[in-house]
Amino acid sequence: MAKKLVEIAADIVQAQASVGHMSPTDIEQTLMRTFVTLQRMQTAEEGGLSLEQARGAEEGLAEEKPQERMSPQDSIREDKVICLECGAEMRQLTAKHLSSHELSPREYKKKYGLPLKTPLAAKSLTKARSKAAKKRGLPANLVKYQEERRLRRTDEVSAEPVIAAEGIPEVKAPAKRGRKKQQAAEE
Repeated sequence: MAKKLVEIAADIVQAQASVGHMSPTDIEQTLMRTFVTLQRMQTAEEGGLSLEQARGAEEGLAEEKPQERMSPQDSIREDKVICLECGAEMRQLTAKHLSSHELSPREYKKKYGLPLKTPLAAKSLTKARSKAAKKRGLPANLVKYQEERRLRRTDEVSAEPVIAAEGIPEVKAPAKRGRKKQQAAEE
């Protein structure tokens, strides 16, 4: 016995849902689109028409409204991020996912007008990472490192003046050394 269009559409959508995460709304919309497309194909096959001719003949069928464009700021939500390229929902937009759209994270942010420092992760994930970093003492270590770096820069600027052959004093900056060589020189 031949399958009904609804069963065929359900099988197609079930296969799509098993491959990637789909919300119930996405499943419903995909099922409706698939069913309408299958109906169109069946009408074209029965009438000996092309798909374009069948589409024009069935204007009585309800068409879905094109999905409204989401603002980039609204795509980053508390529990998920929505890819503005394909509409996929995930906890984080990875570089690997964006490469499937031939974009880097930087290019994606520029394309959609997001600040470059904006994380492409759900807000809850960003908060959890921040909390974990604070627990490990990362902010204190960062402040300590920045202070050490500032002191090294001031030391380089306040180097001793050296008298040149013409008798004009000039400032000679110390040679840059790797961290291990610098520690050995200080000892």
